[in-house]
Amino acid sequence: MERSALLAAMDRTLAATGPGGRVVLVAGEAGIGKSALVRGFLRRHHENARVLIGLCDPVRTPRVSGPLRDIVRQVDPFATETGREETFAALQCALFRHDGQQVLVVEDAQWADEVTTDVLIMMGRRMECLPLLLVLTYRDDELAASHPLHGVLGSLPSERVSRLRPEPLSEQAVAELARLSGRTDTGVHAVTDGNPLLVKEVLAAEQPGVPAAVRDVVLARLAGLPPAARRVVRFVSVIPTRTALGTLTRALRPTVTAVEACFVGGLVVPDGEAVRFRHELFRQAVERSLSVLRYRQVQRLALRALSEEPGVDAAQLAYHAEQAGDGAAALRYARQAAVAAESSGAYQRALDHYGTALRYADRVPASQRAELLEHCSLNAYLVGNVDEACGMRVTALRLRCAAGEVSRAGEDLRWLSRLHWWAGRREEAEDAARRAITELEPGGASKELAMAYSTQAQLDVLAHELPSAIDWSTRAIGVAEQVGDEETLAHALTSVGSARQGLGDPAGRVELERAVDIAVRMNFPHHAARALTNLAITTMQLGEVTRALRDWERAWAFARRHDLHAYELYLVGHRAWWRLNFGDWTGAEDDARDALGRSARRSISVAPALMTLGRLQSRRGQADAADTLREAARLVSDMGEPQRVAPVVAARIEHAWLCGQPERAITEATRGFELALRTRHPWFAGELAWWLHRAGREPAVPDWIAEPYRLLLAGRWNDAANEWERRGRPYEQAEALACGDHDAAHRQALAIFDRLSAIPAATQLRRRLREQGRRVPRGPRAATAANPARLTERQMEVLAHLATGVSNAEIARQLCLSVRTVDHHVAAVMAKLTVHSREKAIEAAHRLGILTAQDR
Repeated sequence: MERSALLAAMDRTLAATGPGGRVVLVAGEAGIGKSALVRGFLRRHHENARVLIGLCDPVRTPRVSGPLRDIVRQVDPFATETGREETFAALQCALFRHDGQQVLVVEDAQWADEVTTDVLIMMGRRMECLPLLLVLTYRDDELAASHPLHGVLGSLPSERVSRLRPEPLSEQAVAELARLSGRTDTGVHAVTDGNPLLVKEVLAAEQPGVPAAVRDVVLARLAGLPPAARRVVRFVSVIPTRTALGTLTRALRPTVTAVEACFVGGLVVPDGEAVRFRHELFRQAVERSLSVLRYRQVQRLALRALSEEPGVDAAQLAYHAEQAGDGAAALRYARQAAVAAESSGAYQRALDHYGTALRYADRVPASQRAELLEHCSLNAYLVGNVDEACGMRVTALRLRCAAGEVSRAGEDLRWLSRLHWWAGRREEAEDAARRAITELEPGGASKELAMAYSTQAQLDVLAHELPSAIDWSTRAIGVAEQVGDEETLAHALTSVGSARQGLGDPAGRVELERAVDIAVRMNFPHHAARALTNLAITTMQLGEVTRALRDWERAWAFARRHDLHAYELYLVGHRAWWRLNFGDWTGAEDDARDALGRSARRSISVAPALMTLGRLQSRRGQADAADTLREAARLVSDMGEPQRVAPVVAARIEHAWLCGQPERAITEATRGFELALRTRHPWFAGELAWWLHRAGREPAVPDWIAEPYRLLLAGRWNDAANEWERRGRPYEQAEALACGDHDAAHRQALAIFDRLSAIPAATQLRRRLREQGRRVPRGPRAATAANPARLTERQMEVLAHLATGVSNAEIARQLCLSVRTVDHHVAAVMAKLTVHSREKAIEAAHRLGILTAQDR
């Protein structure tokens, strides 16, 4: 009822689906009729289209890629795919084997597991190549801002998506339904808000009026069933989604009459070779009506039946074992499910399953509890929960020490070093690394000792103690090769390669590439991600911009593909920093806010993003710069590493300088300069020496500082400006030009500052020139200066017309300008917004608040 328009829209979408795919999104609250709408659509087309259906499970830890694996097995019952790539490949194969129309339905996508959402994202990005109509139903009122389904919806090509939203039934429709059922509709619509499920069940209830909850309707129907049928319904209620007939037969051996009575009662319905509740609310109502004893009894029946069924997911068995109160089985199956999830790259699911196993770990020896804790810690680290990972590893260490397991205790200490570092606790990281080496060295060569050496090397790389890093890495490689440990070999090669690359030795890249090859071949994704990340960052520090950007793309894609969240955020933060340096300030802000927005907790992985955002806000003269930089300083304060501390110190110095507080700048610079000198970091030492010089101090400057700063400190501002220009660093180029001694340099500096919207720097230079009695080029007009993107009034007019989607020729006609003039204005708008398309320009303008919805 009242769904004909929606069905017609789905019909049109299917008719338009050719070689390139289409998507229909059906969203709404529970019971609004999403599934009924889809079933009605499928009934209209079951004879002329192949239909494949997958259902998502409403359980705490769902099966990995459950709905998509079910879909693949509808085509190929012997499919054995497990990971996201395998599942997607099998799905593609199944789709391309069919020549006619086909409809793929994923119901209740709000319960999809992470692998399923990843595969759906992959499908969305390739929708124009997939010959099908994809239908997703989901409860949009249950989606938090951080829900992973948003990533799926955002990946779908908008031009191929139809969004449908079943509305509640009108008062007239409810009245008609009531009339057909022989009831009056007094109060029904007001209480149910027209929700079709609630309306239907209220009107179908034996007692008049509206029951307090759906539970009363369901239990009334349940009570009307024969005893054998009630046993079937209760059994089906404890298995989310659907119950295979084979499972039902093994558990209860029900008669055909009993099963048919369930269908007649309207609570469960046939679903191919399975039975399921008509609605999830019905299932929950029956399940929650069971007493504790009866519930556990039914769950034990389900566990026994499912455990005898081949191919049942361990995650499902773990769920039923836990609900049945069978701790031993819950422990066993949860561990199996965790291993399967871990091997497929579903680290959050693995963490959840290991957490289930830990709840029952009191029944196993301490060494096994420690092993579970270590696995939990590893997966927590991989998904970015560093503090949680650290706590678990500390508990595991305590158990290993109590049991006298020296080598495993040393391994836990080594991991604690890494975790403390990620949490921003450099001192604790150093202490744990030293303790690991002390514990392990008396035992001679071992995998654990090799990794402890390599961990110390890693800490030295991060502290820019490069000769020491090479020494520890060499020791680690020697022991790793002696005991045949390729994992540590990959880890140590990453450290030594990073150290040598940092020293300008080309052999460093060779060693990093070898580390990647070993880590990928041996399936150590986190080691491969570290090597790829270091390769990109050190290459950029050497000034090889094009090569570094290619390395970054490779590292970021790898981290994203393997769900290495911390590395992904770290890399996005570094790209934000690079974009800031290269003058793409809009892109820098986008990246920085993206990384910070996706980080639930502030850890070292978002330090580059935080520092970049603070420096950008400072250069734009924004009031929140101080707070952002204060947070960045707090995050890195305990690190003692130049690559963490020096950029934040430099950003705070610059902020103090631009705010007219040179004394505070001197204090900040002095502290950071000592660290940069001690670690012989040419870029950080050069930048901080330059700030001290500008603030009126003349530090003793070594000859190994970076070339642009060496030129500036020698008074060769023009050569420094040329060097910055060669490196693609416009803001630094303008700062060097501002030190010049003639008007042409000053005009060029001001032009760059104005183009970048570097308001404080431009204001300071203009003030200084006026005080010297020099001729000062006029800055942007007041309206332009107030505009965050420095757009003129005419450019704002052009932007407003762009938002309407008209052509340049039409803009020229409406504004009485030549087309060539409009072309120039459009190019200027995109340049100032640092974008490369009209669509991106509109997005950037809305983001900056200079284009409102009324302008469209």
